[in-house]
Amino acid sequence: MNAHSTLILNVDDNDGARYAKTRILQSAGFEVVEAANGTDALDIVRRTAPALVLLDVKLPDINGIEVCRRIKADSETSKVLVLQTSAALTGRADKIRGLEGGADNYLAAPIEADELIANVNALLRMRQAQVDLRDSEERFRQLTDNIDDVFWMFSVPGRELVYVSPAYAEIWGRSAEELGEQPGGWLDAVHPDDRAEMARRWDAMASEHHYDEEFRIGGPGRQTRWVRDRLFPVRDSRGRVYRVARVTSDITARKEMEALLRAADSNKNQFLATLAHELRNPLSPIRNAAALLSATGESATERQARAREVITRQVDHLAHLVDDLLDVARISEGKIVLRTEEVDLGAVIAQAIETAGPLITARGHHLDVRQPAEQIWVSGDSVRLAQSIGNLLHNAAKFTPTNGEIALSVSLGGDGRARIAVRDNGIGIAEDNLPRIFGMFAQVAVPPDRAPEGLGIGLSLVSHLIGLHGGRLSADSAGIGMGSTFTVELPVLRVTQNAQPHGEVECTHKEGAGMRVLLVDDNVDAMEMMGFLLGEMGYETCTTADASQIETLALQHKPDVIVLDIGLPGVDGYEVARRIKRNPRLADIRLVAHTGYGSPEDRRRAQEAGFDAHLVKPAELDDLEKALRGS
Repeated sequence: MNAHSTLILNVDDNDGARYAKTRILQSAGFEVVEAANGTDALDIVRRTAPALVLLDVKLPDINGIEVCRRIKADSETSKVLVLQTSAALTGRADKIRGLEGGADNYLAAPIEADELIANVNALLRMRQAQVDLRDSEERFRQLTDNIDDVFWMFSVPGRELVYVSPAYAEIWGRSAEELGEQPGGWLDAVHPDDRAEMARRWDAMASEHHYDEEFRIGGPGRQTRWVRDRLFPVRDSRGRVYRVARVTSDITARKEMEALLRAADSNKNQFLATLAHELRNPLSPIRNAAALLSATGESATERQARAREVITRQVDHLAHLVDDLLDVARISEGKIVLRTEEVDLGAVIAQAIETAGPLITARGHHLDVRQPAEQIWVSGDSVRLAQSIGNLLHNAAKFTPTNGEIALSVSLGGDGRARIAVRDNGIGIAEDNLPRIFGMFAQVAVPPDRAPEGLGIGLSLVSHLIGLHGGRLSADSAGIGMGSTFTVELPVLRVTQNAQPHGEVECTHKEGAGMRVLLVDDNVDAMEMMGFLLGEMGYETCTTADASQIETLALQHKPDVIVLDIGLPGVDGYEVARRIKRNPRLADIRLVAHTGYGSPEDRRRAQEAGFDAHLVKPAELDDLEKALRGS
């Protein structure tokens, strides 16, 4: 400390002694003010705040020990140093009384000049060290109070809590007061799988002063977090470890990013392997078919025609893969453009079923379609919507073992949104996979009877397309082997009644007409074309898109044959057939199932329901006539 900037108050009622001490202090470079009694001394201390008071014990008004006590008791002057002095032959008890009164040191007369200066300088150095320490502690506290990491300090070997920063309460969800009462209580929040190792570290803290660990913490109702915890020794002036410091950082975001990077790398590798697989699959038959194009000899024409069919089909498959990749690229770059118009959701569903129908049939699945009687209109691109629903149906068929059950249902919610749910009883999705299945190139496990197929971009593409329509795609599964449900939500534009009211039937009557046929199909175009064709063939036809009152319609129009589409909205065609056959007045009517699915299971269900014949769309004319006449 610079003596020239240091003010000292010299208090003594003895003029000679006071003068001598002032001269000694001034010669050492200190600034000195004087007081001859305790009252003046206290007043000067409050007004000038000296660095040190050289205080004689014997004063005329107030005892020096009492003056010292009052200086130390006042919060505004308590930091002022007090060097107590006394007359000669002061006893040991007097020194003790002076120090207990708050004095920072005690000198007994006679006092040599060098001894006085040395004591004053020692006290000032001590005070400066205290100030520096206090400033350092304040800077440290400001730092630790304003960082996101937890800073802790524990004694060694007792492991008592010395300090913990406010971030502890945020990360651990517990108070610093609780930690002070139970310093090892932080272990209770450590994940059970990590707790044993961290408990070992805590127990060994007195001997193992270094570690760098990563572990999880959590608790009831709290998100699990990852933290990095580092321990360092704190040594005293003799090099002994008397405390340990810990710095704990929340690394949850880093861990999540690492997991995402690992998943992305895994998805990339899987995508490249799948892409190679998907590209090689069609290349092999294309190469073989190309070789057949040069075939000669008997049956060459037939083999060449077959080879051209194979090449066309496999090239279409390759084009589909490329289209998917291009769609994803366009969406990623924001370049995809929707051709928005008012779209009948029923027409979209029909188009999607037509697209996915061949795979559903090939896998032997049964498809149950349920739609409301009303027409639901949405604003969007009909091609992209049909592509999205068709993709979900395609996935359901692909990831369901053969002869499975697939259901497509459409419903109206009270929130002004339509929900299209595609449910299957296939392989299902593990709970930890649900959040990532809409990610690019993500694939779920496939059934044991199938190799992985597709590029893993289908669900991501569907999710993006539905999002562009202001909708949402969600997935739900009870777990592996428990099937899956994918639900599309779309904002509804309006709802109207079907163009053909309930119970309305259009019939064509001809003189001398033959067998009367009732056609029931929600695909109005297909139904009308079949009706025209049958009319040209001499049949009397009645057509309706509504099967909710089919028994009433049949009693009214008395058809000889009913050609019934099984997958009608809101109606189970099999149950309709069973009701007709149970009605004595209708039991003789011949029932022909007309459906897009022709697996053995579909045929068996139709026969058990009472259908007399089963036709797969589009039916050949000869097969249709045979089914109508039962020949």
